[in-house]
Amino acid sequence: MRIHQRMACAPMLYGTVGIVFFVLAFAAPLAAIAGVAPIVFGTAGSVGAPGIYAVCTLVLLVFSVGFAAMSRRHSGPGGFAVYVAKAFGSRPGFSASFVAILGYNAFLSGNLGLFGYMMSQLCERKLSVDVPWWVFALAAVALMCVLGYREIDLSVKVLGVLLIVEMAIILVLDVATLLRGGYDGINFDGFTIRAMSSGAPGIVFLVAFACFVGFEATTLYGEEARDRRRTIPRATYIAVLVVGVFYTLVMWIFQIGYGNEEAAQVATEDPGNFLFAINTHYVGSWSTDAMEWLLATSIFAAVLSMHNALSRYLFALGRDGALPSPVGRPHPRYRSPHRANLIQTAVTLSIVSVFALFGADPYVQLYSWLVGVGSVSILVLYMASSLAVCFVLRSTRDENRLWVTTIAPVIAFVAIGFFLWLAIDNYESLTGSNSALVNHLWLLIPLFAVIGAAVTRNITFGADTPIEQKETA
Repeated sequence: MRIHQRMACAPMLYGTVGIVFFVLAFAAPLAAIAGVAPIVFGTAGSVGAPGIYAVCTLVLLVFSVGFAAMSRRHSGPGGFAVYVAKAFGSRPGFSASFVAILGYNAFLSGNLGLFGYMMSQLCERKLSVDVPWWVFALAAVALMCVLGYREIDLSVKVLGVLLIVEMAIILVLDVATLLRGGYDGINFDGFTIRAMSSGAPGIVFLVAFACFVGFEATTLYGEEARDRRRTIPRATYIAVLVVGVFYTLVMWIFQIGYGNEEAAQVATEDPGNFLFAINTHYVGSWSTDAMEWLLATSIFAAVLSMHNALSRYLFALGRDGALPSPVGRPHPRYRSPHRANLIQTAVTLSIVSVFALFGADPYVQLYSWLVGVGSVSILVLYMASSLAVCFVLRSTRDENRLWVTTIAPVIAFVAIGFFLWLAIDNYESLTGSNSALVNHLWLLIPLFAVIGAAVTRNITFGADTPIEQKETA
């Protein structure tokens, strides 16, 4: 997208470590584990989750080959949409932007439901006070709005400390479970083909890819990266490897720590306590107390990152004319995308309020339903980007490696397409609903794609332009 003025979403240039931390904050490892593990072991009834997460990691590493090569040439606040526009033109590019906005809004609102649910449970356990989930969710929306308006973001150092502590406390659980031999001994049954095909594998693949959300953040920060031709590809590979290995290990620990039958029972009967129960058993209540508070900070870091990413999308669309031009102008004092921030806040507030007014369950309905929509959206964008890589890199004179320009993108496209088909085929299992409307929420994706193309038919999707900024680590 064209830069008409200095984009003040972040006045610094980030190195590899900084961008990796932003991606991991988006992925929110602790929050993702607490949110998806009950779905994997309870709703989907999978005993092959470790193997499925390992497969997803390998597929995304293959996807990253073309993705990283593209990022050396094109990146910016349009994310995947930049790649689609480069390959297929402005209207498909804007379609991809609208699909991304739908997907990230689904993830954002779903995670706010998870945040409210976890905070409500925490208050009840620790303070014996019953506070509705939506109170915490709306408070988080208000805080995101204030921080986004004044361009107060969690710094790389703060994110780094929180993420290291989050991952460390989970690794302590991993080590403790292994040292105590698990529920009935150490085994690798979860990595077999038979185990991976058990239950509803499509749902496990869907939520597994959801755990990698934020992967696109490496390109969203392309204009703010120091030496982006090296920084963005390096950050991409590191982020995928760290996230993939971490989740694969954790899912394996859950399986051997609980045992297949016990895991399914606890995940179904008490999903909010699934992570805490195993941690208390193998590590101790002292660790669980810390974990509960860390979970709150993890989810908030994730929703703040999603909110800021969405503000960037809206800001970029305003600059290109897809939204009213004032949306694409920064605040005169804070240099923040303040109008985009306010619009995004209004959208989030509306979604959360509707679920609250209808008395929806924040985990079973708000989180599960919307994370499903978000995950399908991201898979569609992965597929579109894989095709875009083939079209763009094959016509690039300085890239003639067949593995990069054709083989890896095609493998990624076919594999992700297969997982997408599995996910849609098993979509009812994820929602747990008999409602045809709920079970077809994923149809919002083609609808948003059509809307994106229709409302921007006379608008050109601009090219990204580097900006001069100060550097940081």
